[in-house]
Amino acid sequence: MNMRAKTQTETFSRSRPAVVREIKGYWELSKPRISLMVTLTGAVGFLMGMASGASFTGLFHVMLGTFLVSAAANTLNQIFERTPDAQMRRTANRPLPTGRISPLQAGIFASVLGVGGVLYVTLFLNGLTGVIASVTLLSYAFVYTPLKRKSTLNTLVGAVPGALPPLGGWTAATGALGSTGWALFAILFFWQLPHFYSIAWLLKQEYARAGFKMLPSIDPNGTRTGIAMVSTSALLIPVSLLPTWLGATGWVYGAVAAAISLGYFACSLWASRKLSVTRTRWVFVASLLYLPLLLVVMTIDKVPF
Repeated sequence: MNMRAKTQTETFSRSRPAVVREIKGYWELSKPRISLMVTLTGAVGFLMGMASGASFTGLFHVMLGTFLVSAAANTLNQIFERTPDAQMRRTANRPLPTGRISPLQAGIFASVLGVGGVLYVTLFLNGLTGVIASVTLLSYAFVYTPLKRKSTLNTLVGAVPGALPPLGGWTAATGALGSTGWALFAILFFWQLPHFYSIAWLLKQEYARAGFKMLPSIDPNGTRTGIAMVSTSALLIPVSLLPTWLGATGWVYGAVAAAISLGYFACSLWASRKLSVTRTRWVFVASLLYLPLLLVVMTIDKVPF
């Protein structure tokens, strides 16, 4: 090997770790675990609305489009919160606070994903789904994100874009809004609230230090946080049964939904009596177990069109 070729090879070898780190940084900006969960909810919405014998090509379009829009929203969130993120232990190592990715690079990345994702679902699915994708992206990035530093109502507001993906999946399959689509929205909306209140309690000191206005920051003894967790998990019980009442699922789903929703409520009620790290963490774990189980059973027990 001549000296020039050897030098080029060595330069390329040295640059590979940097390239890998940058790619990893972009992947982290998408918050892949959250985006994949959001994608799952969009897929369930599509499957619930899909007529018997329909092609699964649409499912692929829904999943890809949902992931792109979610990744864009998460990236914009991190751009706007890069300063407070640097002040919190759990977020200090994100790509923007550490400087692995610049705000300009992240902005370009988010723009490509966001515009691309909305156009993708509009062109390959339908315009209504494109509108829902746009509302999801804009409300999460430009309403919920800045509200986190202004009002404790941010959790309620943030639950709206978090609940829109299954509705988008439904409209992708049916081409219209419908009662079952709104039921899916309601389930995701109420599921999120105890989930995020538990996170806010567990991380209340970090959130307060970073300037986020979460409910526990104005609730030192946890009374209001506990009431919020209990009331929203209680509302989830009848809401979770809507698919069965509407004839979209069978009695198996109804039975499972009732059982696990009561369990989620009971866990929240138990924790609220004396909020502690241990008890609140159980609510968080219960929320993580609840949603995948509910969605899987819902999809399996769907009543065919």
